[in-house]
Amino acid sequence: MSYDDVEIEDMEWNDELQAFTYPCPCGDLFQITKEDLRLGEDIARCPSCSLYITVIYNIEDFIADSDQKSKKSLDPPKQQPVAVA
Repeated sequence: MSYDDVEIEDMEWNDELQAFTYPCPCGDLFQITKEDLRLGEDIARCPSCSLYITVIYNIEDFIADSDQKSKKSLDPPKQQPVAVA
């Protein structure tokens, strides 16, 4: 059973961990990555204890973000004008 249900908006993005985090009662942080969220995972686990939380979020927000990144990587680089002397 989940320790708590937490909305993604109540979690913080941690650049160092590359994960959304939320304080755990043990003193560590529950963690879940953007990739986990894109894959439909909704459980953020604490690495220091057995507790976990259920993350409430809209999966379309993360799938759309992933689609935009993949489109950018597939687009050819824009050509720069060259001056000829």
